[in-house]
Amino acid sequence: MMNPADTAISELSEPVGEMTHEDYYKAATKSLPGAGLGSYSLPDDVRFVIHKGDGSRLQDVRGRWYIDYVGGAGALILGHAFPTVVEAVKDQAERGIHFFGTLNEQCIQLAEDLQEIIPCADRIAFTTTGSEATAYAMRTARAATGRSKILKFEGAYHGNHDYSAFSVTPTAISNYPQGRPDTGGLPANMAENVLVSPFNDLETVRRIVEENRGDLAAVIVEPVQRIIFPDDEFLPGLRKICDDNEVLLIFDEVVTGFRLALGGAQEYFEVLPDLASYGKIVGGGGPLGFVGGKAEYMDLMSPRNKGQANYSYVNGTLHGNPVAVVAGMATLAELKRPSFYKDLHSLSDDVCNACQDVLNKNDIPAIAAGKASFWQILFMEKAPRNHADVMNSDAASARALDLAQMHEGLYVLPNVRRFVCGVHTGQDIEDTVRALDAACKRL
Repeated sequence: MMNPADTAISELSEPVGEMTHEDYYKAATKSLPGAGLGSYSLPDDVRFVIHKGDGSRLQDVRGRWYIDYVGGAGALILGHAFPTVVEAVKDQAERGIHFFGTLNEQCIQLAEDLQEIIPCADRIAFTTTGSEATAYAMRTARAATGRSKILKFEGAYHGNHDYSAFSVTPTAISNYPQGRPDTGGLPANMAENVLVSPFNDLETVRRIVEENRGDLAAVIVEPVQRIIFPDDEFLPGLRKICDDNEVLLIFDEVVTGFRLALGGAQEYFEVLPDLASYGKIVGGGGPLGFVGGKAEYMDLMSPRNKGQANYSYVNGTLHGNPVAVVAGMATLAELKRPSFYKDLHSLSDDVCNACQDVLNKNDIPAIAAGKASFWQILFMEKAPRNHADVMNSDAASARALDLAQMHEGLYVLPNVRRFVCGVHTGQDIEDTVRALDAACKRL
């Protein structure tokens, strides 16, 4: 079998799909809104249909290989088809791919493991997705406090539900704490219940929390917002503001969980939230997420509390799915290797440094920003501190460069952060340098 790394990226070979690339898109146009699976729509000249993933690379139906820096939106920290994960899934599939209504042994084993790993997790409540996990965490905060408002940060993404659909991708600065809706179809009163603050701005957070403390249930934060790392005092400051005002602090660790460190952002930054939401990596790329947190809040989710005023309803047909659970356990076993995070973060530094050298050589006024396996090329002078900085960057040039990189065989989504995974190699970095250099010359 050919090693994907031995094949030149972006090189066309014989088609490998059952239909041609064009035939697939004709079928998708008829059956899928916008011929897509969500909110991303790529131009015709770079879009492609995935045939398979192998390690750090993807192959499309035309036979073309790409170095994958999307990584399943960060879920595939071990890359595609990692052997022990595949073996665990195969083994579980033979014993059942889905149960409902009753505990399975696999989810109990994983829950015990997660209790030991996650600093704040007295209890674990499984979900199917990260979006569900953030929705349940917010609901539980509202149930615990009897208040309806949630404070989030401008530019933060917390999933696809109504409470999260404000000021994720605003085109202008918000009139804090009033946010900007990102979608139609939101209830009219939703804007009253979602407050917005700039990231890394404790003074604005304090003002908004103090002015709304009687109605505010929680502050929810991505500890690393896209690729924006918090100032040293920011997360400890949030913890103190929430404590001072009897407001819950929720960490959205859907991306930072198991990527910054085994214990996630809580371990990495040494700040403990009341509740935390997880997804992505915990299912090894499969449909799994969870909420972890202090017992006094997590126990509000107990089915034995049905009928109580502060009961927090959590239920889903695929919660604790055994196939996703065993994929997650196999993934966590690899992440527990003593050198895993040191190697991952070092590799990410190498990627960023190599890309910055290419940008400098080509006189491209951009930075390869990020650390700890998060990175992105931004047309700005220094790393951003908040979403306003990102909005003030040259997004059009960044998009043009990202699209040019896709022509050269790098799988990145335009103007979206990217990830290094544990199986990216030195060869991948060399190929990335060549591809980025060619993309710069396209500009």
